[in-house]
Amino acid sequence: MFNIFNTGSKFVEAKELVKEVYLADEKPWVVGFSGGKDSTAVVQLVFQALSELEPSLLKKKVYVISSDTQVETPLIIDKITRTLGRIQNKALAVGLPIETHKVRPKVEQTFWASIIGKGYPTPRQKFRWCTDRLKIEPANRFILDKVDQFGEVVMLLGVRDSESSTRAGVMQSHTIEGSNLMRHSTLRNAFVFAPIRSYTLDDVWEFLLQYESPWGDDNNELLQLYQDSSSECPLVVDKEIKESAGSCGNSRFGCWTCTVVNEDKALSGFINNGVDWLRPLYDFRNFLVQIREDRTKRQKHRMNGEVYLTTNLGGIDPDDLSHPRIYKSEMKHYIEENKINLASVEELDILIIDDENPDALPKRFGVGPFTMKAREEILRKLLQTQEEIRQMHDPNVELITFEELKAIRKYWHDDLQWEDRLPMIVEEETGIVYDWHQNDRPVFKEDQVTDLESLCQEEGVNLNLLKELISVEKEYSGVKVRRGLFQAFDKTLRQDFLHL
Repeated sequence: MFNIFNTGSKFVEAKELVKEVYLADEKPWVVGFSGGKDSTAVVQLVFQALSELEPSLLKKKVYVISSDTQVETPLIIDKITRTLGRIQNKALAVGLPIETHKVRPKVEQTFWASIIGKGYPTPRQKFRWCTDRLKIEPANRFILDKVDQFGEVVMLLGVRDSESSTRAGVMQSHTIEGSNLMRHSTLRNAFVFAPIRSYTLDDVWEFLLQYESPWGDDNNELLQLYQDSSSECPLVVDKEIKESAGSCGNSRFGCWTCTVVNEDKALSGFINNGVDWLRPLYDFRNFLVQIREDRTKRQKHRMNGEVYLTTNLGGIDPDDLSHPRIYKSEMKHYIEENKINLASVEELDILIIDDENPDALPKRFGVGPFTMKAREEILRKLLQTQEEIRQMHDPNVELITFEELKAIRKYWHDDLQWEDRLPMIVEEETGIVYDWHQNDRPVFKEDQVTDLESLCQEEGVNLNLLKELISVEKEYSGVKVRRGLFQAFDKTLRQDFLHL
């Protein structure tokens, strides 16, 4: 096959630059690999350059890391897993100091633990919490671990100036004068090297299609994946680069759960090309968008308990007198008199009038996390989707792990769901009975919770407040020095959604 490295082109220059930077110091390299065209080009370039160096010069490690958000499109994560294995095996065979790793979010911070466990609303453009939790933080933990071990590291990324003027500006602002490296915007003792920074899109494809993969992949298959997509979702390790990159949901290499975009063109592209077993994922992703916009599925306070009002009336006509209207100063009395639980109430279409400016546009309660009932609904739907795909495609497909289910169970308990319904839901939807840990059992049995509810009603005690206080007490039980207990009680008693 024609070897472009013998043409005197920019590919030769890039390869020589990689050698120069590798030999310049003892800083280990961490190469970001997303499975897309740009990161594949970088890894191939590094592989080729190191293969041409004398073995005695290969003194520092090169870590190739890929981010597994655990909600990646199954076809893509399978391809990435196979590719990482081939890279590792080939590197060992030819004596290159290359190690491949997958980085994943902590179990308590996964997509499902966040949404089903804590009730996070699914991501949107103005609240794109997923990138930090699922991509940036796991990659940064790996990098900082190497910083602690070696003092400094160099990140290699497949970013290019021609991708956008914004990204080019960000890279230029971090470039170190007289150096091939850039400063990382947030990580201490971490630098960034972009070996294909000057490449155009055509350069990337020319390189990949004319130069064979050192580890035996077929880059024509990679090209096939791009037929219905314009870009991949990169491994993001820099918050500023994240902002310049925008959403990756329109791409072939994003998460199948992405709700930031209006339509998931990646999944629909696969389905249109005959991969029918992905349709349940596509339908579930659309369900996540719909349930986010349904006010009845959302608590009427923020995650921290704060109540807020919004002028977004959600289609309510401010002149429609059929909806209750109260002054802001009357809110607490109205909630108590009508025994409204802001954590679970579905319909709450009261309009709030500003005492000081009654002619202003009325407001309504803003929404926060998903209600517990909605979280149960999402979990059931996810497990049903998992079972459907197991029947259609692969009986071993796992959309949510047992470790995530345990984390969700704990979050539900922390959110005062003492009936411990999660094991029952899992058994009903999957037929599987897991060995749940003894310490995860609820504080009270279901009949005891019912008795507690009755007592609170008889005595006029706020049930949610009592549950919160009991949870605080349980958290400090068994501790010899219960420092902070009364401060925790005080914080609980001051929460807005309990006392308006």
